[in-house]
Amino acid sequence: MKQLTQQTRESSSDVLSTIRCAIYTRKSTEEGLDMDFNSLDAQRESAEAFIESQKSEGLVCLTEHYDDGGFTGGNIERPAMKRLMTDIEAEKVDCIVVYKVDRLSRSILDFAKIMEILDKHDISFVSVTQQFNTTHSMGRLTLNILLSFAQFEREIISERTRDKLTAARKKGKWIGGTPVLGYDIDPQRKCMIVNHEEAFKVRRIFELYLDHQSLRATIKQLNNLGWITKRWVTVKGRVTGGKAFLIQTLFRLLTDVTYLGKIKFKGELYEGEHEAIVEETKWQQVQKILKRNGSNGGKLVRNKYGALLKGLLYCKPCQAAMVHAIQVNKSKNTRYRFYVCSRAQIEGWHTCSTKSVSVAEIEGFVIDLIRNIGRDSDLIAETVKQVRNSVQHRTEMLEKELWIINEKLKRNTVEVDKLMNDKIQGFNDHSCTFSRLSLLDDEQIRLARSRADEIREKISKTKNETVGNRELSTALKDFNSIWESLLPRERVRLIHLLIKRIEYDGAEEMLSLTFHQTEIKTLVELALA
Repeated sequence: MKQLTQQTRESSSDVLSTIRCAIYTRKSTEEGLDMDFNSLDAQRESAEAFIESQKSEGLVCLTEHYDDGGFTGGNIERPAMKRLMTDIEAEKVDCIVVYKVDRLSRSILDFAKIMEILDKHDISFVSVTQQFNTTHSMGRLTLNILLSFAQFEREIISERTRDKLTAARKKGKWIGGTPVLGYDIDPQRKCMIVNHEEAFKVRRIFELYLDHQSLRATIKQLNNLGWITKRWVTVKGRVTGGKAFLIQTLFRLLTDVTYLGKIKFKGELYEGEHEAIVEETKWQQVQKILKRNGSNGGKLVRNKYGALLKGLLYCKPCQAAMVHAIQVNKSKNTRYRFYVCSRAQIEGWHTCSTKSVSVAEIEGFVIDLIRNIGRDSDLIAETVKQVRNSVQHRTEMLEKELWIINEKLKRNTVEVDKLMNDKIQGFNDHSCTFSRLSLLDDEQIRLARSRADEIREKISKTKNETVGNRELSTALKDFNSIWESLLPRERVRLIHLLIKRIEYDGAEEMLSLTFHQTEIKTLVELALA
């Protein structure tokens, strides 16, 4: 890296070359930036005074301002920083001047990336209040010590802020963010208060979903009413929300525990300071329906004729879906319902040996088959065995993935520590060290840890899917009473919950069922409830 005091002489003269200095300033918060003379101005004034004192060495201050007001030093996603890096790439800068090292960055890994760029373009670096020379090993050691303390300070501040927000959450306090429909923010008390007009709409939205039991149907009704999401004006005057409901926004509203007067934090529920506006029984009913509908978005609800096997039944010889069809006899004023092979419909009846089957016949056969499973002890034992094998296999695969992630995290941690230690001691080539550190950044480690937490949660849920012979036998024996108590649309959901695929061979009159092994537990819980 070019020394700040280096004098480059022209081949035929003793005139010093000009060293173009870019002053970079940063402030973490926006507080006070609207003042005539703020922290950014003070930093720049100190840097300009330093450059003026070194004028005899050829230092010249660039007129371009690189000021980042209201941006954290924990990352380098800052507009002025990006402009500075672009100008460095364009060879418009010879030296960077800052008030203190932590103005440039408070992250060791980010600083390593910046230094790699500076080394590449032979750019010198000056901290006005912390004099050191990065061309020598002692200067590099000093720089890394200062930067380590800067990162330590940032992490301490982050931990304190995080602890404060955690304590506030556990006490049920509102800690900021955009309010949800049904609530406003009291600017004096800094808490959520009920907006009674919006609260009425929220309660009505829950009722509409209970009536339609479909997100899309509910959204259609909301659009007809002209209702929109929460409209909110920020302290800066920016308007957010106030848009038509979408699947995601409606789902988020229906699953928000805020309406129960509660606060959710890290998977735990705490009593909030705000007032509830939805009854818990109604909220729980909505959650059950959302869970039953799952990812199908309410398609089963739109099953107009209540065809139990719609989307499940396949023609075995053709391996084609069998679709629900209706034939009307106008003279007798009667209607016949069938499941028809889709291939036979398109290519002709001669292409399929199954062709079609009566809805009443095949649906009745499937229901009787499920009822009879509870009377066959061997079949019960085999079903339980398959469920346990499936649970064990999925658990082993998840545990293997978790082990791989944990091992990778251990290796990365050890390598980062070694690289940083070698870098401080000056043992390694800096460009190689910076390149390797950039591959081991905080974001990758954070994502790996997040994935590990997800896997642990999946393992816990998967292990809970196991059932016993007696539990399953009791559930299936009680299937008839459960079935008779369900509404038509609920029967469709239950069949789709239990059965993954049905194959029918019309020529051989053979029917085979494949169950959702992971949902057997749900049937047991439903029967024993």
